[in-house]
Amino acid sequence: MQKQSYEIIALDLDGTLTNREKVVTPRTRDAIMELQKQGKRVVLASGRPTMGVMPLAKELKLPEYHGFILSFNGGMIIDCATGETIFSRMLPVEANQRIMELAFDNQVAFLTYEGDRLITNDAECPYCMIESTINHAELVEVEDILSYVNFQVPKFLFADEGGYLAMVEPRVKAALGRNFSVYRSDPYFLEILPRGIDKGQSLERLLEHLGLPREALIACGDGYNDLSMIQYAGLGVAMENAVLPVRKEADYVTASNNEDGVAEVIEKFMLF
Repeated sequence: MQKQSYEIIALDLDGTLTNREKVVTPRTRDAIMELQKQGKRVVLASGRPTMGVMPLAKELKLPEYHGFILSFNGGMIIDCATGETIFSRMLPVEANQRIMELAFDNQVAFLTYEGDRLITNDAECPYCMIESTINHAELVEVEDILSYVNFQVPKFLFADEGGYLAMVEPRVKAALGRNFSVYRSDPYFLEILPRGIDKGQSLERLLEHLGLPREALIACGDGYNDLSMIQYAGLGVAMENAVLPVRKEADYVTASNNEDGVAEVIEKFMLF
């Protein structure tokens, strides 16, 4: 396919768009700005909540160039230019207690989202602190959290050491059944979302909204939660630092997030 055929690029953030310091380097920023000036679109596709993606969206001028935020691993799609919510799906309230009890049964910390803050059963958990830091969001420990979370939330995040979560994951999948999406976004994060929510399926929703075929899409990622969009995209790109399953499924492997891998892809396949 000729490079002019790619009209839109979906970018994971952590480990993909940003380097180890969680910043976008000048070369990558310049490539993204030039791409948008040529009339092509950018989607920031992340497991982060919307508030955790918005600062990068503004830095890269997505509101000015009609880009999109795909947050909560696809649970919400926002048009940056208008602020319109194109798609949103929350967990059913009646599932909250069951999910939280699974966390307690497996002795893992967990968190979820309430407005601009994160609520958790363990504010001392180092992995919950990572989520708080990345999103610049207050982490609040709630004493009777089973009773407290009686409202709809986009997802729950179980947090623990990666080797242990690898054992917890199949137990949670078995307990919750087919009505939920359960997968790890990082070795230390296990995501629980509504069924049909992942980056790939939500990018399909966005392309349908825009009237674009999947062949027009490039998707770049590094983590387990990027697998669905890399399989779906016309050109699925793994970062050099990606986990092995992502590298195996990718059509192309670019340089690492610390070596401007996203810029390499844009320059090679999209700019003219």
